[in-house]
Amino acid sequence: MAEIDHIVLGARTLAEGAAHVERVLGLKCQPGGVHEGAGTHNMLLGLGPDCYLEVIAPDPGQPQPAHPRMFDLDDPSVKLMLEAGPALVGWVARTSAMDALVARLGPRGGELREMRRGDLHWRMAIPPQRQDMDNLVPALIEWRGERAGRRLKDSHARLVALEAEHPEAGQVLAALADRGLEGAVKVRRGAHPRLVARIRGADGAEHVLASA
Repeated sequence: MAEIDHIVLGARTLAEGAAHVERVLGLKCQPGGVHEGAGTHNMLLGLGPDCYLEVIAPDPGQPQPAHPRMFDLDDPSVKLMLEAGPALVGWVARTSAMDALVARLGPRGGELREMRRGDLHWRMAIPPQRQDMDNLVPALIEWRGERAGRRLKDSHARLVALEAEHPEAGQVLAALADRGLEGAVKVRRGAHPRLVARIRGADGAEHVLASA
């Protein structure tokens, strides 16, 4: 019912995030754009036709948004984490049956929002903060027309595994199963919530992006 659409690297600024990607993966991100009204902007790296990496940061050119910024970028603990450097702050799962999925999940599915960036148009359902298991449960996206990932230059890097650690690993697994994401993420019990993306670079070597 859903599949990985993209992984999300948070940063204090886009420049810091792009520099981190280039340092870890040896690849340059492409310009993205502004999320009007959401208080963020982004840069992107294509990981093949069906997946990409988004670097997201608060946009200093926008006023404080009506809603908290996505991926808890306004949360003091996340801000503190990003002071130490860019880090994975979440991931997004793609569905073509948003209405049915959100209806079945009820309040656990979160608020459905219409979003745009330029001529791209999509809907997102963001789980409530207390039910997202520290952003290990993904936001859901339904693209209206062409997907962002299909417009990106292929970096020839690939996401080979997405892993999650959490003290309540069973609850994470149950939330993923509710969204039809069994097997999308390798989940194991850990002392602290953690998200790890293993990426095979264009050079064939494995590189890691992770939350703190």
